[in-house]
Amino acid sequence: MTQTIGIEDLLAVDIRVGTIVDVVDFPEARKPAWKLTIDLGPEVGTKRSSAQLTELYSPGSLIGRQVACVVNLPPRRIGPFQSEVLTLGFPDEHGRVVLIAPERPIPNGGRLF
Repeated sequence: MTQTIGIEDLLAVDIRVGTIVDVVDFPEARKPAWKLTIDLGPEVGTKRSSAQLTELYSPGSLIGRQVACVVNLPPRRIGPFQSEVLTLGFPDEHGRVVLIAPERPIPNGGRLF
């Protein structure tokens, strides 16, 4: 069953659009993952994220791609890596992560509301 939340709870989640500017392999991760560097605009800056995207996305297909990220969660240590934002996606029918992205270009740092 889905839990009901108030609009205040939803508005407390800061979801921004950013552009992936760098992708590096993350061999220390328990599950295959990439280390992403994401430009989230002048207000948030450039942040890093670990994302289990290796099954559907190559580094070349990720560079320059816009993605949605939660930017106001505390940093999370994943092995030797500090993930600063949560990159958002949905699992497909096989459990592979499909990224959430705007349908057309948005200035980096644009906030979902």
